[in-house]
Amino acid sequence: MLVARLVMESFSFAFGSLRANKLRTFLSLLGITIGIFAIISVFTVIDSLESYIRNSLNSLGSNMVYIQKWPWTPPEGETEYPWWKYLNRPVPKIEESEEIMRRSKNVEAAVYFYGFNRTVQFETSKAENTEVLATTYDLIKTWNLEIEKGRYFTESEMNSGANIAVLGNEIATKLFDQVNPVGKVIKVQGSKFLVIGVYTKQGTDMFGTSMDKRIHIPVVYAMGMVDVRDRDQGQTINIKAKPEAGRDEFISELEGIMRSIHRLKPMEENDFAINEVSVISKRFDSFFKVFNLAGWIIGGFSILVGGFGIANIMFVSVKERTKTIGIQKAIGAKKYFILLQFIFEAVVLSLLGGVIGLLLIFAGTLIFSYAASMTISLTLSNIILGLTISGVIGVLAGFIPALSASQLDPVEAMNAV
Repeated sequence: MLVARLVMESFSFAFGSLRANKLRTFLSLLGITIGIFAIISVFTVIDSLESYIRNSLNSLGSNMVYIQKWPWTPPEGETEYPWWKYLNRPVPKIEESEEIMRRSKNVEAAVYFYGFNRTVQFETSKAENTEVLATTYDLIKTWNLEIEKGRYFTESEMNSGANIAVLGNEIATKLFDQVNPVGKVIKVQGSKFLVIGVYTKQGTDMFGTSMDKRIHIPVVYAMGMVDVRDRDQGQTINIKAKPEAGRDEFISELEGIMRSIHRLKPMEENDFAINEVSVISKRFDSFFKVFNLAGWIIGGFSILVGGFGIANIMFVSVKERTKTIGIQKAIGAKKYFILLQFIFEAVVLSLLGGVIGLLLIFAGTLIFSYAASMTISLTLSNIILGLTISGVIGVLAGFIPALSASQLDPVEAMNAV
């Protein structure tokens, strides 16, 4: 009970001092508010960016690889991307995806696809420079796509080269507005396509791609529109591993099959790339470590400035209230009561500044998320971090002024000018 009463009395004195010196309080709040705003806003942006990037990478599939002409990153241990080594590589072929499915024990699905841009038209409505994605049948399962209206094409429709299409949500809205596209006929490069379905809206990933902005057609029909045998159209074999397949065994088996298909000699380098999502994810790990360190450095300087501001204001406060301190000590106030009184004042100041800084960040996240496609959110961990930093800075900044106040001689303090 005594401790609780002491704390309440100390807080009461602290709040009384803050109310009595509004300008000083405002200046103290300003410093710590800027400091907390700087450090927590940096961490909020970094955390949101990391979440956005990892979600985008996860959408590519952690148990999938992409066999392509071009690797996504430079060779391991190198920083320069030797594009000239990859320029004359052959592009993946649909027969290779079929061969992989026949030979592999660890592959669940192998989807062959490529893309090209064309103008898509329905009556008088046009969507120019639209990406047409031509694929084999299993893409819907491999990419976990969902149909909002209509249906997906069947394997027999793909093999027979049916002129059918599934539209991305954004393209469907642009061409048809509120009209149901299913059963309507669109034109692409002079060819007519029957719309059989519309994908559920997905949004855009970190690479700027989205099924919302594409139309999807069977690859067999698309081969009559674009000659892709020796022409680079981003041909890719997207391979999904079986759940029980081990990563090393899966990659080793794929590499062996592809080398056999390409008839490469034992000492020859691969003339294809096996791209894994995990490779990019690992590179981002080091990227975010650097960003977090930068966040601590940038925010640390801001917090340091705010802490010095509070310490300076507290020294002024001790100077102004020297006589009051002397009177308190003369009527029996203990040293720890004076010490706690000033520490609590510094902590309250610092926490108020921290709360204001966090409110500003929260308002900023709402505005940014409304205006941009990426969501920025203030997480509970960052709120707790901001308040913890504020409290610690308050204690550190207020301790020395509070200690000097607690050690004042009561007689000299009461007679101070």
